Amino acid sequence: MIVGTLYVTTVLRESHSLKDKRRILSSFKEQVRNRFNVSIAELEDQDLWQRAVFGVAVVSGSGRQANSELDQVVNFLRTFRNIELVDYEIEIL
Repeated sequence: MIVGTLYVTTVLRESHSLKDKRRILSSFKEQVRNRFNVSIAELEDQDLWQRAVFGVAVVSGSGRQANSELDQVVNFLRTFRNIELVDYEIEIL
C-alpha cells in the first residue's frame, strides 16, 4: 500500500471575507473529492480570508499511480478560476 500526500498553499484573491473563502473552498474540495476520489482538508490559516493551505491524500497500489493522481489534482487546481496556486509539495510514502 502506497500513500501519496499533497501539501498546497494558495491565494484567494477574489475572497473578501471568511464566508467567501468557505464558499470557494467548499466548491473546490467537493469537486476534487468527486473527480479524483481523494481526501482533502484545510490544514492552516483558517482565519485568513485570502490564503488557504490544504492537504490531499490518496492511497494506491503503486507510487507512480499515486503521484499521477496528485499531479492531476494540481493541474485541476491550476484551472480553478478563484484559487491561485502559490506552492505545492508531493510526497509518496
